[in-house]
Amino acid sequence: MSSLFATGHAVDIVLAVMLVEMIILIKRRGHAATIILAFLPGALILLAVRAALTGAGWQWVALALAASFPAHLADLRRRGL
Repeated sequence: MSSLFATGHAVDIVLAVMLVEMIILIKRRGHAATIILAFLPGALILLAVRAALTGAGWQWVALALAASFPAHLADLRRRGL
């Protein structure tokens, strides 16, 4: 089980489940851009976690986290919050 996290595959599984969920929502509801924008901040944070778990440089962790913030703000703006 520890190798699942050490290799980052635990995050890969979560990202795959999110991708399947996103595809299902797009097929059922349409509005692909809206749904992708809702999932993007979480996916970017998960990529930061994966980078940290696998020992990537701090720059990759920081880049993914920094990219998640404007994506989050864009989603909030789209929702009118």
